[in-house]
Amino acid sequence: MSYEEIKDRVSWGEEFLFYYKNEEYWISQNNSGRYLTKTAGSVTQVFQTTEELFENGRIEGKTLLEIWADIQQYF
Repeated sequence: MSYEEIKDRVSWGEEFLFYYKNEEYWISQNNSGRYLTKTAGSVTQVFQTTEELFENGRIEGKTLLEIWADIQQYF
């Protein structure tokens, strides 16, 4: 699946679990917003829209696009 497909599917309401450097992360959502959560420690970043999540969400200072080569196998 491509990066653009993931963005589309999240905007449609899908949620995804993935791993980066052996740490578990969730992309989730509800009526209040979109979330990027690192499971260990329950560290959650909150965004109003899917676009904001993909533009402003950070893992170790990097966007999802910047780490896409390392995480794409989980999607």
